[in-house]
Amino acid sequence: MRVPRFVGLMAVDARAAASARGLFLNSPDRPELSGVVVDYVVRQFPAPGAEVPPDSVVYVWFDFGDGEGGGGVREPRLPAPPSGGLQRELGEPGDAFEMIGR
Repeated sequence: MRVPRFVGLMAVDARAAASARGLFLNSPDRPELSGVVVDYVVRQFPAPGAEVPPDSVVYVWFDFGDGEGGGGVREPRLPAPPSGGLQRELGEPGDAFEMIGR
């Protein structure tokens, strides 16, 4: 049997999809997987499409590990950057020729 893609599914949907195919889910970062409902699967092992025997365990994660990044903050930040496009960078204060002569 081929492992379906669980990444992107909510926990409740991933459990239902696994159960319908005769697979079991295990989550190292959520010991109480049955209580997780609206978290999204971000990683799985074995990979989607891998051949496994029936009644196999598929590991899913709902959190990125340390240093693996994530989606970041998606809310708008205020104040917004000024309009008008790119601005020319200003030089250092003082006379440029005076600094070169030293």
